Amino acid sequence: MVRLKLDIARLDKIIKKTVEAINNSKNEIYDIAESARRECKKLEEELELLKYQVKELIGTVEVLEAELKESKRKLALASKNFGKYSQEDLKNLYEKADSLRIELAVKREQEQHLIRRRNELEIRIKDAYKTVQKADNLITHVGVALSCLTGDLQEISAQLGEFQQRQLIGLRIIKAQEEERQRVAREIHDGPAQSMSNVVLRAEICERLIDVDIEKAKSELQSLKKIVRESLQDVRKIIYNLRPMSLDDLGLVPTLQRYIATCQDEWGIAIFFKTRGVCDNIRPEISLTVFRIVQEGLSNVKKHADARNVAINLEFMKEELKLYLYDDGRGFEVNALKAKDDDISSGFGLISMRERVELLGGNFQIDSEPGKGTRLKVVIPLIQKEEGANE
Repeated sequence: MVRLKLDIARLDKIIKKTVEAINNSKNEIYDIAESARRECKKLEEELELLKYQVKELIGTVEVLEAELKESKRKLALASKNFGKYSQEDLKNLYEKADSLRIELAVKREQEQHLIRRRNELEIRIKDAYKTVQKADNLITHVGVALSCLTGDLQEISAQLGEFQQRQLIGLRIIKAQEEERQRVAREIHDGPAQSMSNVVLRAEICERLIDVDIEKAKSELQSLKKIVRESLQDVRKIIYNLRPMSLDDLGLVPTLQRYIATCQDEWGIAIFFKTRGVCDNIRPEISLTVFRIVQEGLSNVKKHADARNVAINLEFMKEELKLYLYDDGRGFEVNALKAKDDDISSGFGLISMRERVELLGGNFQIDSEPGKGTRLKVVIPLIQKEEGANE
């Protein structure tokens, strides 16, 4: 027994040192990822400005080409009618044509130089994004490893059998959390952050145009206003996906009604939603769980079921809540889903629904066959055991 305690203490010391090293590595990876993101933003801003310069230069080259063509025409005409022009006139025509030729050659060289820079920037941006993706993946893996190593060794030793099953659930939760954070970070980076970068660039263009072309400046400002509106919509969408504020403000049923209406409009699927009973004093964790189950269920219908109709029934009883979700889609083999229970990479879909319900002391059932749609039944107790005992 003493030997076991010593081994555990030694193992704990080793793990703490390992965790410290991984933590330091994780911080360094975060720095690399953040530096790569900053580099991407900087390169994209430079690329946008470069595209604008190329466009302006192409316009200048076209004007010079037209002027040179006209100058050559005049020079050819003067050569045919040599006697009608003085030496000074001929000299001026030659000098103007030569000056335009030189200026055009310089502008063309500048144009080629800018195009080469633009192509190089596009390649650098692709490489930078690859670095960001690799760093994000590495952060996810390190986060999972770090969370696994920071468990309680004493509890693992005393309850090893039970822990093997819990470990799979815990790892899935950790993996889902890391992936969710990565998804949110990517949504913000690809959505509002990119829009804000574009806003800055367009604002700079407006500053340059305001004293040159007021109408063009107004057009740029209108485009700028549109970008800001779209960015605001993206931010609101991200916030709603993290947690619908209407759950706290309006309650479960109105939130579900709004969400289902949005899904119908966007997906073109007929969704019939019915409730029975009174929705009073539902605990926040139950409301959120029911919403997430409906959200995940409808997401699965859209992605996999190929269904035309979905029925959702929500019943509020005295001591429990019942949720039924039916679709007329393609269905699937339930046994294939059960085979994924021990697979950490199996995702956080239907399996996560069951785990959410069981954590609340409820029951989760799935019934499906290929070609016969899917039927989902959820029962969640509204009264906790402690509350029932006190009564």
